[in-house]
Amino acid sequence: MPETITKKALVDRIAEETDQKRVVVKKTIQSFLDLIIDELAEGNRLEFRDFGVFEVTVRAPRMAQNPKTLERVPVPAKKTVKFKVGRKMREELEASPVESATPEATPEPAPKKPAEAGRDMRVNETAPDQIRPRPRQSNPASVSA
Repeated sequence: MPETITKKALVDRIAEETDQKRVVVKKTIQSFLDLIIDELAEGNRLEFRDFGVFEVTVRAPRMAQNPKTLERVPVPAKKTVKFKVGRKMREELEASPVESATPEATPEPAPKKPAEAGRDMRVNETAPDQIRPRPRQSNPASVSA
């Protein structure tokens, strides 16, 4: 499973590789990220050779549907950031091996919630292709004596 690298981890690695103090590296990285955000907010395109290109795109307004009420709802236009991978990054990614999902690495499905009484289904063990409803269990508190 891929590892998540945090900004703190990058700061530590860069500080070690460049023999700079962590505080200086952290301030430099934060300034760099803030400038990227500011430039994109102004609608500018940022191009870093071999790394990639960041640019602002506008999603057109559209009609959507509320899945609960099935009511049609207008969705306004929205700005978003598009990233196009640069040549060197693409080459590095293509050269790295693809990790396949192994049975040990595949997470098990979450346990199912118990179904409502009377609607739970059970497989008939004598005929596995037939399904029969589970019999309702009586509630001892509701039985009058």
